[in-house]
Amino acid sequence: MAKFAKAEKQAADVMKALQGNVIKSVGTVRNYEQALTQVCHYVKAELLNKDGLEGLTPNAAITYLEKRGQAVGQKTLDMERQAIQIMMQHVTHKLKPTERLPVIKSEQHTALTSRSYTSEQIKLVASHQNERNALATNLSYQAGVRAHELLTLQKLDKNPADPRPETAHKFNGRDAQSVAYSVHGKGGLTREIRLPLALSQQLEARAIDPLKVTDRGVNYRQHYDVAGGQQWSNSFSAASNRTLGWSRGAHGLRHSYAQERMNELQTTGLSEVDALETVSQELGHFRPEITKVYLR
Repeated sequence: MAKFAKAEKQAADVMKALQGNVIKSVGTVRNYEQALTQVCHYVKAELLNKDGLEGLTPNAAITYLEKRGQAVGQKTLDMERQAIQIMMQHVTHKLKPTERLPVIKSEQHTALTSRSYTSEQIKLVASHQNERNALATNLSYQAGVRAHELLTLQKLDKNPADPRPETAHKFNGRDAQSVAYSVHGKGGLTREIRLPLALSQQLEARAIDPLKVTDRGVNYRQHYDVAGGQQWSNSFSAASNRTLGWSRGAHGLRHSYAQERMNELQTTGLSEVDALETVSQELGHFRPEITKVYLR
């Protein structure tokens, strides 16, 4: 693969190395080439990596897919993941032949039914989890935190949030009796979250010396003994199925947060547009349009 070449040339070189040997379908070659062209443009522009596809690491690929998942549907996201994965397995050798990139869920969810839970349902599910998992469930619900973000929790003064535009209404109604923390989320964004005082006290009681943990092939440095990632997500779904007879997944807790915050902010007289922008920032979305999906 020619380094520093244009995105289209790099993608074409990758597929030439794969066509006829690893991939026999002409249609698949064409689709993967288009996908890798898009990926290469991102690598050069966002990661400032002049090596392009050659310099793409698995962790950087996951970051790309998570950010991309806020803009495209699951079919496109899966196509790009598969193209990156086969390139890393057979061309750049950043993955072993049996290694895979984790499946990232697109946030362009088109289902018309709500994925949210009521506060009573969440309380019931948490009561059927162990203490460590139940704390994670409450953290996700109270702060709109993603599963993997639970593994990155730190006090805000120890890990400041990245500078981004903020509305004057951010955390309105939740800032008086809350404690500021940060999490590392999609697109590499470190954002501020707020936890109720009582929940913060529970979390601080589980503070530990920094510990390296791995979730879905990504390494994190954990500062609290609290569940997170795939393990917690599986625990939540299992407890929900046991207690409610169904599960909408742990990600539904972020939907609950979004809906409750929209109601809270609009009750204070905030317009729908301003409330949507505020909730979008609190959730770590890059565009308010993504948040609309959570309000069904």
